Amino acid sequence: MPAAAAPHFTPESLAFLRQLARNNRREWFTPRKPDFERWLKEPMHAVIEAINAAMLGFAPNHMQPPPKCMMRIYRDTRFSADKTPYKKHIAAWWAHAGLLKTSGGGYYFHLSPTELVIAAGVYMPEREQLLAIRTHLLTHHAEMRRRLQSRTLRSLMNEFDGLRLTRPPKGFPADHPAMDLLLCRQWGVAATLPAQTALHPTLVREIVRRFRAAAPVVDLLNQPLTERLSVRKRTVF
Repeated sequence: MPAAAAPHFTPESLAFLRQLARNNRREWFTPRKPDFERWLKEPMHAVIEAINAAMLGFAPNHMQPPPKCMMRIYRDTRFSADKTPYKKHIAAWWAHAGLLKTSGGGYYFHLSPTELVIAAGVYMPEREQLLAIRTHLLTHHAEMRRRLQSRTLRSLMNEFDGLRLTRPPKGFPADHPAMDLLLCRQWGVAATLPAQTALHPTLVREIVRRFRAAAPVVDLLNQPLTERLSVRKRTVF
């Protein structure tokens, strides 16, 4: 028997997302939830499983069951002026074990009707994490730059703009050689590909090759956070 094709999405997947963008109402979505599960949730879970298998070789601490990786399609509208109930894309996030309920460094992709975005790094760190990463970069800034400048990584992804501060963060010396990195509020890399990339059996390969190239950056960013986890475990036991 021929080998099964690698998991990917279908034209119906993108068609559903396009229709959802035009009909972002519960009255439209609820009777079509089975279609959402068939064309988007099921293939997303299959893609996550395939990525998990590949992560065993470069990010084993990020492997998570598909229900934990796949992000909800429902928007949190409590603090938003936009009250549309559904996101216009589907997404998955691989957090580091022990950092599941916080930001930390991880791997991400989302599919919308117009694009496939693949990213890795720290996007929305908590206040304590932000301080820990900046402190870590005081002594590891040269290594961070070296990893970000990897020829392989630069051929596949672009560095975040970092949401940079306009002045040095409080408590850090303004003349420190790491200041360009310390000004950042997020660190990582991303790539934007055509949405049609998700319709081919090469989808998982395209995501994995970028995740693998970004793994050294994610590992460095997570180092101060995972060290704190280890200290807490030793304190408890």
